[in-house]
Amino acid sequence: MLKSASAAAMLAIFAAIGITPASAAADPTEPAFRALYKELVETNTTLSQGSCTLAAERMAAHLKAAGFPDSDIHILTAPDHPKEGALVAVLPGKDPKAKAILLLAHIDVVEANRADWTRDPFVMIEEDGKFWGRGVADDKAQAAIYTDAMIRLKKAPPLKRTLKLALTCGEETAGALNGAEWLANNQRALIDAEFALNEGGGGRLSADGKREQLVLQVGEKHYQDYQMVATNPGGHSSRPRPDNAIYELAHALQRIEAYSFPVRLNDTTRAFFTQTAATAEPPMGAAMKALMANPADSAAAAAVSKDLTFSSMLRTTCVATQVDAGHAQNALPQRATANINCRIIPGETPESTLTALQQVAGPDVKITAKRLRNKTALQPPLTPQIVNPILAVAKKHFPGVPLVPIMSTGATDAPYLAEAGIPVYGVPGIFGDPDSGAHGLNERIGVQSVMDGRAYLFDLIKAYASE
Repeated sequence: MLKSASAAAMLAIFAAIGITPASAAADPTEPAFRALYKELVETNTTLSQGSCTLAAERMAAHLKAAGFPDSDIHILTAPDHPKEGALVAVLPGKDPKAKAILLLAHIDVVEANRADWTRDPFVMIEEDGKFWGRGVADDKAQAAIYTDAMIRLKKAPPLKRTLKLALTCGEETAGALNGAEWLANNQRALIDAEFALNEGGGGRLSADGKREQLVLQVGEKHYQDYQMVATNPGGHSSRPRPDNAIYELAHALQRIEAYSFPVRLNDTTRAFFTQTAATAEPPMGAAMKALMANPADSAAAAAVSKDLTFSSMLRTTCVATQVDAGHAQNALPQRATANINCRIIPGETPESTLTALQQVAGPDVKITAKRLRNKTALQPPLTPQIVNPILAVAKKHFPGVPLVPIMSTGATDAPYLAEAGIPVYGVPGIFGDPDSGAHGLNERIGVQSVMDGRAYLFDLIKAYASE
């Protein structure tokens, strides 16, 4: 039994970082992980007011304290973006001929207005079995887990393969400097790897919190914004004219709202729906089976599409996200614009999507593509080398939970590395609620999900690096 003074001190430490003595005894490395995770979440990394460079420096300090030499820790910034830096750290393996594995995570977060949140978004709180705070789910849990894994493995016997860690900025903001793209273009040799492990996978929980599926992300849709513009000579508002830029824009938006892009399957989505159909509730499972048998079955497609995630996996989607119109309250509008955000299915292109949008919207508006976020996403190969370790480690940590490949309907940094010749996979392990508040209000993630994911990913990284 601890003496009273030391016991009181330990209890104070546990209380400060939100854990119990029992959990600390179960895993003596957990307090250090929680402290690192908390520090990362509480470092504001929004584009408007935060600093990814500061977050990278703080994570680098943890690595240095664990014994990483300065030569294996790199803080990298573009000269004209001093607050959007990245961290790359290297843990050398025993076999210099074995290609490295890259652990990729982004440390920037979506903007968060304190007035809108129940809690301060940049104070990590543990409450109701969840961690709360901006970035706790997207993507600082994985960034913290990867950094923690590098620290723990530094203290263990060397593995066969070299491990590299890249914590980058700019993933959350279209048009900002993207750290993964910058590294691929300017530090390609430093991040060279046979493959990278990224966000985008995870696990799916049922409504009552049971583990339904482990998810391995294999490819993703392509992010693309378009500007839709209606123009008009305008005039005095006391003399309305039959053509009006706002109305023309609104009518075009209604046509796009009503349009559904055709179903387009690929190897990843076909495997996902085929496997999911076996365990889905009868109406949905039957619709999935029918759609896999005949992708042109409109009734089956409509039934599957009742689930918004499934609908987005089946096709390109486009939606209006911003509008701006008029120049004065007492004048007819001379210009009305809207942003159309599209997530393009692999096999289709920004150009073909633009053509479809223009045809649907009609001649009264002009649609143009905004800056390309990246080239069309590439599907990485789904090989036994990638899948077998995932299955073997899952058998230990999540027995009986099926693994399914998934195509992400969101956007990650994977395409930038794929363009540079590094296949990227969104790893499973961290189970998330259907509504985590990521990109929205009161972002949260289950405490147990983070801890289970940390244990799973640590063993998975070791399995890959031991090959």
